[in-house]
Amino acid sequence: MEKKDNNQSRSNGQHRSSQRPRTAGRKVYRQADADSEKKSAHASRPRPADDTDRGTPPRRNHHGKSHSQRPYGPGADKRKKEATNAPGKKQSFKTPQKKAKTPPPTPKPYDGTTRLNKYIANAGICSRREADKLIAAGSITVNGKVVTEMGFQVHEGDVVNYGGETLRSERKRYFLLNKPKGFITTLDDPQNRETVMMLIDGACPERIYPVGRLDRNTTGLLLFTNDGDLARHLTHPSTGVYKIYQVELDKPVTRDHMQQMLQGIELEDGPIHVDDIQYVQGANDKRIVGVELHSGKNRIVRRIFEHLGYNVHKLDRVVFAGLTKKDLPRGRYRELTEQEVGYLMMI
Repeated sequence: MEKKDNNQSRSNGQHRSSQRPRTAGRKVYRQADADSEKKSAHASRPRPADDTDRGTPPRRNHHGKSHSQRPYGPGADKRKKEATNAPGKKQSFKTPQKKAKTPPPTPKPYDGTTRLNKYIANAGICSRREADKLIAAGSITVNGKVVTEMGFQVHEGDVVNYGGETLRSERKRYFLLNKPKGFITTLDDPQNRETVMMLIDGACPERIYPVGRLDRNTTGLLLFTNDGDLARHLTHPSTGVYKIYQVELDKPVTRDHMQQMLQGIELEDGPIHVDDIQYVQGANDKRIVGVELHSGKNRIVRRIFEHLGYNVHKLDRVVFAGLTKKDLPRGRYRELTEQEVGYLMMI
């Protein structure tokens, strides 16, 4: 009986809601429409420009400005824009002005003179900075007179002498050699051993010399030039020229030792680490690895592996400062292209 009464009351409630007069809903909608019309009318009503229009004195802030002078409330930016574009009000526009491009500096015409330190560097003796030291020490003579003035200009026809030898400003030359095994990197050997200068002999009439060095039993890329400034820049530790070596060892290299080389090990002359080390693809031999590093310390690759208990059987430098051995057989050399020289200048 209770369930029946509940169902009956529920049905009666539904019936009462369905019998609600329809006019009540209409009144609600009409009232909502009236409220929205009032709000829109109030929003569209022009706002007084200043508090003085309301009959009240303007309120001033601590800067002395009226509060009504500042846009406030919803749509403040829009009202400010409408007030600016109001009829009869003078509009102020700032014409965007294009910044005048600064013309590149006009190069000075060649007057037939060359700074003395540059002249010495072009002769392949040393870099400009080292040439300044020679000038300051009084080791350079021009037309038979000692010159110690920094910035001294050498004219065409002047005779510059250093160490009893007349210097000649030469064209810059750059050569890349694929060094074979058994040659030492030096200009002259008192023991009359084979040197890399024998391999590069006759490449050009200018006097060129090796940039850096390779051990007698190390093969690979070696750069030659008479550009003293570039040679000093590439060999300076702060430059960090990257090199890649292919190393063949007496036993397979373990992953643990590879990780140690990446993290860094301590040698007798300080800590050292490699930038990358990988097994050579296609060799199918874990005794052959490729090592990339930026250090220029003497015999650094051999010393790293010897520190970990390996014996280096073969060591070949396959990349130097972005230069590779492509199309360059062992024992041969080639002159660098303008693009390659430009790349070295940007390092």
